[in-house]
Amino acid sequence: MTNILLSNDDGVHAPGLNCLAHTLKDHGYQIQVVAPDRDRSGASNSLTLDRPLHPVYLSNEFISINGTPTDCVHLGINTLCQPMPERVISGINAGANLGDDVLYSGTVAAATEGRFLGAIPMAVSLVGNRHFETAAQIVVDLLPKVESLKLPERTLLNINVPDIPYDRIQGIQITRLGHRHRSDNPVRTTNPRGKECFWISAAGHGADAGEGTDFYAIEHNYVSITPIQVDMTAYSAQAALSALAATAFNKETPSK
Repeated sequence: MTNILLSNDDGVHAPGLNCLAHTLKDHGYQIQVVAPDRDRSGASNSLTLDRPLHPVYLSNEFISINGTPTDCVHLGINTLCQPMPERVISGINAGANLGDDVLYSGTVAAATEGRFLGAIPMAVSLVGNRHFETAAQIVVDLLPKVESLKLPERTLLNINVPDIPYDRIQGIQITRLGHRHRSDNPVRTTNPRGKECFWISAAGHGADAGEGTDFYAIEHNYVSITPIQVDMTAYSAQAALSALAATAFNKETPSK
């Protein structure tokens, strides 16, 4: 069975992580868990470079790190995990990672850090916070099939699961990322000492959420699987920019 490194962004004690770990163990997978010591949602792909990171070895054999999800996988792959993991699975996140969410998601970031391994990394999110066992069973269903997939290098799978019982899942759809409306403005408030502070507002609702998107699949009780590539180059824009490159730099020949 595959040796899997599990991480997340909800923290080492999160119910989704624990559910996934127990489910994979019950199905014979060898797992190692390295996860943040607290909720680090929205940490994206950040690495901690301004202070040392301290692993704490918990009684359940999980390893807690005072850092970001990316820190956890980076340390797990390069130092902490023995034997070396073959695949990274991040989750199960409590809440959606749909559309533009992937730009901020620590769940997706943890999976992305597993891109150097041979097996396809997976980011798994439950669109809610109740039926973690549904998402865990979906992972178990997918793993044997994902083993044989031949995808481009540095591709990861962003998986979102409806928050419903397993027997109500309608199937799986391969989707593209939709897009959200912009979020509401930050909420201004004042702390008890009179200092101004702000809360970031919730993500906006789906703007591009039609058929074929991850939003649409979830709305219709399908599991959404979106392949994501690490190469963010906008190849379609290169031709339009070529004229700019030819004309924008007019260095004059220095006079003698």
